[in-house]
Amino acid sequence: MKLGIIVGSLRRESFSRKIAENTVKLLPSGITAEYIDIELPMYNQDLDDGGIPPQSWTDFRTKIKSCGAYLFVTPEYNRTIPPVIKNALDIGSRPFGQNAWGGGKKGAVISVSPGAIGGFGANHALRQAVVFLDITMLQQPEMYIGGVAKLLDENGAANAPTEAFLQKFADRFAEFIGV
Repeated sequence: MKLGIIVGSLRRESFSRKIAENTVKLLPSGITAEYIDIELPMYNQDLDDGGIPPQSWTDFRTKIKSCGAYLFVTPEYNRTIPPVIKNALDIGSRPFGQNAWGGGKKGAVISVSPGAIGGFGANHALRQAVVFLDITMLQQPEMYIGGVAKLLDENGAANAPTEAFLQKFADRFAEFIGV
């Protein structure tokens, strides 16, 4: 099973990427994780309508089509998802009728925040969008990781309780996607 990892932060020291990396290492064999770059030009339907989409859009669509499932790991910006994730969702779902995300694939979301709420708003905003794209989302365990800066060491490794929480999620997600 090829798992597409979508990290919603472009920061070099992204907490979201560190949590993604900690989670991926806990997944069972049989899952091949591919981090998919979402640093893409903003979506403009005129480029699709004119038959001249940027090559980065075409490459992105091909990559997400090749995945059997998706793991989204996102920070929260202003109680919602970062614009890079929304843009990636839009690019992958267009042009109309050619949704590269679709086909009943499965996915999950982990939201990450230095604050106490753990990205609750981003988690639910992302769920709202991906359900429309025909991605069936894992419901439990819900993954809101608050206070993330205190859960990782200087090398980005999760502390023992966080790793146990991520392991519970990784096991359940693997079961959910059929691995």
